[in-house]
Amino acid sequence: MKEIKTIEFKEDILYLIDQRKLPISYQIFECRTYKDVDFAIKDMVVRGAPAIGAAAAYGVVLAAKEFSNDNKEEFLFNMNEALELLNKSRPTAVNLMWAIKRMKKLIAENKDSAVKDIYKKIKKEADLILIEDIQTNKKMGQIGNEIVGNKSTILTHCNTGALATAGFGTALGVVREAFYSGKDIFVYADETRPRLQGGRLTAWELVQEGIPAKLIADNAAATLIRDGKIDLILVGADRIALNGDTANKIGTFMLSVLAKEYNVPFYIVAPTTTIDFDIETGNQIDIEERDSKEVTYIENIRIAPEGIEVYNPAFDVTPNENITGIITERGIVKPPFKENILKLK
Repeated sequence: MKEIKTIEFKEDILYLIDQRKLPISYQIFECRTYKDVDFAIKDMVVRGAPAIGAAAAYGVVLAAKEFSNDNKEEFLFNMNEALELLNKSRPTAVNLMWAIKRMKKLIAENKDSAVKDIYKKIKKEADLILIEDIQTNKKMGQIGNEIVGNKSTILTHCNTGALATAGFGTALGVVREAFYSGKDIFVYADETRPRLQGGRLTAWELVQEGIPAKLIADNAAATLIRDGKIDLILVGADRIALNGDTANKIGTFMLSVLAKEYNVPFYIVAPTTTIDFDIETGNQIDIEERDSKEVTYIENIRIAPEGIEVYNPAFDVTPNENITGIITERGIVKPPFKENILKLK
């Protein structure tokens, strides 16, 4: 098992694997201020809902360090500004808001403490968020492995591995666990346009682990599913509504429709922190639309004509009726989703 440290915090510096550079080069991006973290999240140096949440938590640590010489009133004011900035880094992944909310609560509960003591508690909380995510992912891997049969062929979308989390992974974590447990599995990884997180990141992780796999263009998935070549589809999530509707990387909804049509089990793999208990349905999820250059360029080379308009949503919403189950660290949630999701609150 090869350990991939997506996020590491040492001596007041947050070190992130620069996921914009993989697989051509392995580079580390250093965040020395909370504004560096804000940039890293926005520009997708770090991506994947759990990883974004953990990185944001350390962004709060860096803010607390930066303002540690302020008086209490200034410290609390400046921290609130930093928290608001980080909270708006990206709009869809609920783990980001969850981590910031957790930090806000901690600061509010300790507002009467000395600034240096608040800093220590913030640092301890960020460390805990990181550790909890790795433990959660490993637990989901174990639970998810129960539905993976020997000799299964699995289709994945986007990147849901160690690079998308604090470690191990969500949907790819289930794949890892199945492989480590000795099951004879095979993986088809969607390239995942437009940023190619499947082609660049998932493929890289699969090669690192030695898991048998093939990379496919997104539009090859339908043929594989129709021809009975896929036994199971595993995807991640950026936000899950109370009714089970799930926002995930653009293209997930399309796969879910195909899976339903051809009776292929379609599972979401996500920690309970990805569930937004404040929204009823996927219609309430804010879908981020990103820069048109992600579609018109690849590695700074233009591939589309000047003047063409672009629609580039980063995510889509898969309706609950297309989902077989949601694999969490607390078990597999099955329909009726709202009733069973509420049991996790």
